[in-house]
Amino acid sequence: MKLILSAGTLYTLPLHKAFEIARDAGFEGIEVIVNHDYEYNAGEELLADVIEILPISSIHAPFFEINGWGNKIKQLEKTVKLATKFNIPLINFHPPAWLSLERKFWRWLNKIKDFQAEIGNNQVLVTIENMPANGPLGCNPYFLNNTEALIDFLQERNLFLTFDTAHMGTHKANFLTDFHHCYNTGRIKNVHFSDYANGREHLLPGHGKLPLTRFLNHLQETGYDKTVTLELTPQELPEEEHLIRESLANICTYLRNETGNQLKNAI
Repeated sequence: MKLILSAGTLYTLPLHKAFEIARDAGFEGIEVIVNHDYEYNAGEELLADVIEILPISSIHAPFFEINGWGNKIKQLEKTVKLATKFNIPLINFHPPAWLSLERKFWRWLNKIKDFQAEIGNNQVLVTIENMPANGPLGCNPYFLNNTEALIDFLQERNLFLTFDTAHMGTHKANFLTDFHHCYNTGRIKNVHFSDYANGREHLLPGHGKLPLTRFLNHLQETGYDKTVTLELTPQELPEEEHLIRESLANICTYLRNETGNQLKNAI
């Protein structure tokens, strides 16, 4: 099992600093999120620099408009190209939202028969993320908004899954049954790990109501050997850099202890 940190956890800091903190806290890689730093094909020089600090384990396609990146279809295609250029093994994207009328993207996705061959070119693992029930009246505003529909789509179209604990927790606090339904498909290649409670996602483990320690124990017991990505909102961390470093080192130690991953110690 490989423990990595989402760059979104430290998005208020320069990317170089986020990579340094992640490395020193004991994480083995970073998940980069495509944001406004990558407008009009900018950002490649930045990636070339930070990848020397810590490996980039995955890259998250944009989930908002980025100048020069086009619509959601073009965004996904450009994310794969960026991953291929930098030998990033996995990309993740959000399904289209019916509430935002992203039907063109949905129709395009439904035409793909094999995501790994047609989108990832059998070079990059292509994963989709399960999404939260945060729409009006607590509904899930995305297509593929229930576990059964999501699993069917994954299996029919050779698509892999980034399983988000906080997102699944918005549907049901005890999400372990749904997790095992997903896990048994063999399609989970990445886990976004954080807590959830009372409408707030991506909380520190223990700040919400999800059975996260039991979840980590399940990962270890089932022999899961892919990535676990800590994805927090920055508001969950202190403002001072030395306290951020201390907090993330403590969380990384917790993750290593509960998953049996003792390969790397914090600096």
